[in-house]
Amino acid sequence: MVRLIATTAFGLESVVKREITDLGYEVDRVENGRVHFSGGVDAIPRANLWLRCADRVLLEMGVFKAVTFDELFVATKALPWEDWIPVDGSFPAAKITSVKSTLFSKSDGQRIVKKAVVERLKEVCGVKWFAEDGAAYPIHIQILKDEVTLSIDTSGSGLNKRGYRKYAGGAPLKETMAAALVKLSHWQPHRFFLDPLCGSGTIVIEAAMIGKNMAPGLRRHFAAEKWDAVGADLWRQARQEAEAAINDKTFRCLGSDIDPAALKQARINAEHAGVTDYVAFQRLPVQKIETQRRFGVVVTNPPYGERLSDEAGVRVLYRDMGVAFAGLTDWSFFILTAYQDFEECFGKKATKNRKLYNSMLKTYLYQYFGPLPPRKGQREAIAGGSTAPEAEE
Repeated sequence: MVRLIATTAFGLESVVKREITDLGYEVDRVENGRVHFSGGVDAIPRANLWLRCADRVLLEMGVFKAVTFDELFVATKALPWEDWIPVDGSFPAAKITSVKSTLFSKSDGQRIVKKAVVERLKEVCGVKWFAEDGAAYPIHIQILKDEVTLSIDTSGSGLNKRGYRKYAGGAPLKETMAAALVKLSHWQPHRFFLDPLCGSGTIVIEAAMIGKNMAPGLRRHFAAEKWDAVGADLWRQARQEAEAAINDKTFRCLGSDIDPAALKQARINAEHAGVTDYVAFQRLPVQKIETQRRFGVVVTNPPYGERLSDEAGVRVLYRDMGVAFAGLTDWSFFILTAYQDFEECFGKKATKNRKLYNSMLKTYLYQYFGPLPPRKGQREAIAGGSTAPEAEE
């Protein structure tokens, strides 16, 4: 059994916890930005391939109290680093955070941890010098109120790096956050899906991948793929499992925008993601969104004002969104924005809102829940005509 940590954006811990339990692993505890869980070694490839909303998967090496750098050194050296890091491994002290701790010097903390690991491997492996020209084992150090958590990064690049987004717009939403928005909407493939401000298409593409049950990590590689302690067989089995899990459902997730360059990028990204047959993009202003389809779901990340547009323009956009969406009487809307007066401009108070951090920016997901489709005849109920985007332009 190994202990793992899925890191995530603040506000998404419960979403990541659900993903982990759905994979069949036991969640040990949840804290801000981290979900701790346990599993066999096979959990390392499976979690990396399947977690849509987590940022990284870390292998927990140890947790201990330390109020001096001497204590940090001794406790770090006592951990079984040799179980994972071979003599040719590269093991930088890659990342450190220190909050409300007496060990506030980050550079000193990194230096001490690195030295302790070197000394441990020297003694156990009988080696005096390490070339570090093999696989990467980046060490992460978290110090919170003098409690130290040491871990090794199994992911390498962040899990948002799916490998499909060759192009992005001026303020792209991370793939992990886009997937979380779709998850929080509870969208299912039998319902109409639309992002009317889709930009380079990340939300639409993530929805299509969820609808097809495509593991988000299938088209990329991870640091732990080169670890002898995990082995190529477990990675091969995990990838075969993920390939076999893709379903045969047919549906179409739609996106629209007024920027033809962004829509071109969206189509290219969808092709790289392997979801071209399940998405469609059209040039259309949000003011012209109109459809007779029922029980649909809108998930969108409009401009906030801080990044791409001036405040006056944002207020006009949100007002126009409110007018357009008012015609979609039994739809559900999920709108992510950092603009504090969104509800006033939109013209309707949300059913509920949820605080999320988009990178370091505090945002809110405004959730407007419409009625669910009837249990019987769902497909017929949503199959009416539409002037919303239907196919690529």
